[in-house]
Amino acid sequence: MIIARLRGQIDDVGLDGVLVDVGGVGYPVQVSTRTRAALPGRDEIATLLIETQLREDSVTYFGFVDRTERDWFRHLTTVQGVGGKVALAILSVLDPDRLAQAIVAQDKASLARADGVGPKLAARLVTELKDRATAWAIGTNMTSSGIRPQAVPAADLPDAVRDAVAALVGLQFKPVEAQGAVAAASRRLGEAATTGELVRTALQEFAR
Repeated sequence: MIIARLRGQIDDVGLDGVLVDVGGVGYPVQVSTRTRAALPGRDEIATLLIETQLREDSVTYFGFVDRTERDWFRHLTTVQGVGGKVALAILSVLDPDRLAQAIVAQDKASLARADGVGPKLAARLVTELKDRATAWAIGTNMTSSGIRPQAVPAADLPDAVRDAVAALVGLQFKPVEAQGAVAAASRRLGEAATTGELVRTALQEFAR
């Protein structure tokens, strides 16, 4: 049975998951360490977004406390060699913001910290998810309380924006700084801005 959300009582908490009691039925749900830490204690009520993985002889539920982590779980599992457990291992090591930054910066060492991720898989992750991570980072709003991701579909992101971020990273700016400056430049100049114009305006943002 495919489930999109569970709301129930936390009946048990294990190393790799929780048991959620919904109307007397216990659902074993695998979660990242980040999600597990955000859940309430035993016997308390929790709501989890669920991704259902169907196999011929089994059904596995993966749970998330927010859409951000759930969406990145989906992105990760599109990469060959990344199953649900590996995706959770990655999200246990890197939260969504840091994961996007690591991919944009091609920081394979950070990705390889996750169980089940070797050098080849880390390289595949940064290659196959680069556009998606850049789109995610460009769509991030900086607020007084931190970073609030707003995903932007990669197909809607102009090539000039991606190229401008890459150019600034090549100039030794930190990826998150480059992404924020290019986003500000893009808002000022509009969609027709060229890579060169975006880079120059982004540099002016840094000068401020």
